[in-house]
Amino acid sequence: MSNLNPRAYVGPLSFFPLLIALIGSLFLAGLSPASAKPESSIVIDAETGKVISEHNADLQNYPASLTKMMTLYLVFEALEQGKLKLDQHFTVSRWASQQAPSKLDLKEGQTIALRDLILGLVTKSANDAAVVVAEGMAGSESVFAQRMTQKAHELGMMSTTYRNASGLPNPAQVTTARDLVKLALALYRDFPKEYAYFATEEFTYNGATYTNHNHLMRAFEGMDGIKTGYIRASGFNLAASAVRDNRRLIGVVMGGQSAHARDLEMAHLLNDGFAGRNAAPEMATAETDDETGNSNTLARRAVHTIARLSPVGRAEAATTAVATPAHHGRDHGERWSIQVGAFAQEAAAEKAAATALAKLPVKGKTAHIVAPGHTDKERYFRARIISFSEGEAEKACRALKRRHLQCAVVAPSASQQLAAN
Repeated sequence: MSNLNPRAYVGPLSFFPLLIALIGSLFLAGLSPASAKPESSIVIDAETGKVISEHNADLQNYPASLTKMMTLYLVFEALEQGKLKLDQHFTVSRWASQQAPSKLDLKEGQTIALRDLILGLVTKSANDAAVVVAEGMAGSESVFAQRMTQKAHELGMMSTTYRNASGLPNPAQVTTARDLVKLALALYRDFPKEYAYFATEEFTYNGATYTNHNHLMRAFEGMDGIKTGYIRASGFNLAASAVRDNRRLIGVVMGGQSAHARDLEMAHLLNDGFAGRNAAPEMATAETDDETGNSNTLARRAVHTIARLSPVGRAEAATTAVATPAHHGRDHGERWSIQVGAFAQEAAAEKAAATALAKLPVKGKTAHIVAPGHTDKERYFRARIISFSEGEAEKACRALKRRHLQCAVVAPSASQQLAAN
């Protein structure tokens, strides 16, 4: 017990009543410890810096792998200054090789090119790659973390402190959504050439192919970055940037209850921002992430989302239908279908449907485009593959996801309803 403060120590007999009382109070409030944790978000216009929406944007939280945004900022800065080269090789230390996943499984003593380290950070969010970069640039990870904190303060991120280059748990490594959106904007503004790395969807290294953890890259129209992050203490975090009609918005969501809820919330916030609406600041709750829920709120949210994600991406919950009359768009034979995208241009929808059809392991299915009706507020063409049984549709959608194509299963009764939304 020598490492404990005697004044702070709570003995076993006194600890358990306190623990039981705490757990009991949470359940009486209808909360779990995870759902009781605050959440935050912010969306800004990249051109003007104007805040479009915010919620608890100054609440401190752990950045998790959003830490790697600053790691990459320092890498990009050194590249622009000529201090580093993309083909420069870094040596992997024992400390780097021992990092917890997610990782590239780098081995002590091997060397790896900086270009591969960058791509490993962007796609796989590799913790071993982050340490290799830190040690290669500063001699040690702790010295590199000091440089990260210094740069953060230079960028106006006054509520941010870094203790490592990866985002693995450290109680002193904290930031805010407002600080992270400043960093995201700085990456876009200061390194327009290197910023393109964030749009990388796949990266192959040493025989293994890694896909970008940001699923909205393939699921949200105009998105070209930036970074996901998760540790248990922080919840699910996401910094994202998207451009439509020559207007770029940057958003940060911290403390999501799941990756699914976080992605839905980011899509909701950005869509509202592009549409000129003041986005509702609340995060998606655990209930909105329940893909089998029957509440009208869940169904309406899911249908709202499936009309906007392109392709559908994380909106699998959209198979829950809202009881509204159909206006147009009838799926042939009233059978099950799978939706692989919603696009402003019919040609883009046709291309997406053809691509998905070619990747399906089953034959005899048909690509079908559900055109927007005359009463639709937003004109989206839904790309679908039709004529499935329920089991076939679910199996086909799983097969497409294994091929890195997002989709959603649409029930026969839901097809007309979604087309009318």
